[in-house]
Amino acid sequence: MIMSAYRARTTLGATAVAFSAALVLAGCSGGSGGGGGQASGSATSGTPKAGSGTRVTVTETEYTLKLSRSSFTPGTYTFVSDNHGRITHALSIDGPGVEDARTKDVQSGQEATVTVTLKKGTYDVYCPIDGHKQLGMDQHITVG
Repeated sequence: MIMSAYRARTTLGATAVAFSAALVLAGCSGGSGGGGGQASGSATSGTPKAGSGTRVTVTETEYTLKLSRSSFTPGTYTFVSDNHGRITHALSIDGPGVEDARTKDVQSGQEATVTVTLKKGTYDVYCPIDGHKQLGMDQHITVG
């Protein structure tokens, strides 16, 4: 009986150590988190923190993009790809200092974000899924 109590304490102690180590490792991992598919693109020296900019919702359907705003000034923006369509979409942004900043592929009814720092100039906001841009999922915005 004394030996089984010792084994129980040892097993319990080892389990507690393993659990603590798992918590530390989980806290240190660099997963993308609950925002889903966060990506950022910027040519500035510091990459903007995902979700740190002015929010712009981009509603995506077959085959259009509708931006929640039409006026842009230089600064950091978080574009939210909101897929209201029936098929997979995504969102990509190219322009001065920003190249191929993009969300993950977004399933119907889902959202994903991309945070970028926009400078003065013209940017292309489009769906990078094969053929979608050519079918009309393409907007040009001017930052001024």
